[in-house]
Amino acid sequence: MKVYFVGAGPGAADLITLRGARLLGSVDMVLYAGSLVPVEMLTHCRADAEIIDTAKLDLEQQQACYVRAQEMDIDVVRLHSGDPAIYGATAEQMRRLDALGIAYEVVPGVSSFTAAAAAISAELTKPEVSQSVILTRVSGRASAVPERESIARLAEHRATMCIFLSGPHLKKIVGDLSLHYPQDTPVRLVYRATWPEQKIYQGTLGTVLEDTRRGEWNLTTMMLVGAALDKDVAVESSLYSKDFTHLFRVVKKNKAEAAS
Repeated sequence: MKVYFVGAGPGAADLITLRGARLLGSVDMVLYAGSLVPVEMLTHCRADAEIIDTAKLDLEQQQACYVRAQEMDIDVVRLHSGDPAIYGATAEQMRRLDALGIAYEVVPGVSSFTAAAAAISAELTKPEVSQSVILTRVSGRASAVPERESIARLAEHRATMCIFLSGPHLKKIVGDLSLHYPQDTPVRLVYRATWPEQKIYQGTLGTVLEDTRRGEWNLTTMMLVGAALDKDVAVESSLYSKDFTHLFRVVKKNKAEAAS
């Protein structure tokens, strides 16, 4: 018996990995977060599989499902939104599986932050602009963010920042970001990337609050901010330069160039 923590991806049913879809179609029991994973994702499941929505279950009730599967000697897919490694509450489940002696495996998925970047056709890193991406969120009732990781402190780096679950907290987020980012810094909001109801806002740190109404952007909104999102910034990497030699491509120089 084995539990597979499978990343469902950001929402679209065809953005799950081939491995994840194959596992969904092979196991007898599927636990999925119904509040975050669209029901269309379950089309990958076997018709006779037991499908359990965990949205209303606490951790002990979910553990009971694993114990029952262990007694029946059947495999389980625990389907998580996005990628299980990011805000997936998987570590606490793994600790309990370790205590129960149940084997498990993690199958990665497409994260909502990369799906949001794809939705706006943006690269999050650009040479000489930003080579770092910060993934973070604001504190919530379920789990607090350590003070040393507050948005105000992370903003000091002025790297590209992807802020999960940002919709209801735009005013505070903008205030914290404004301590360090210029007001003309590009800001993008992506609500439910890849879902049918996806919507996008494109503006700047100085315009986002003026352009959006309170309550208009719900919890499942990704906020992207940083100079790298500016399409007019056209600094290019040397990687594909015709003059750049690397392990897989050697640039042959003529005698005059070599002498100089």
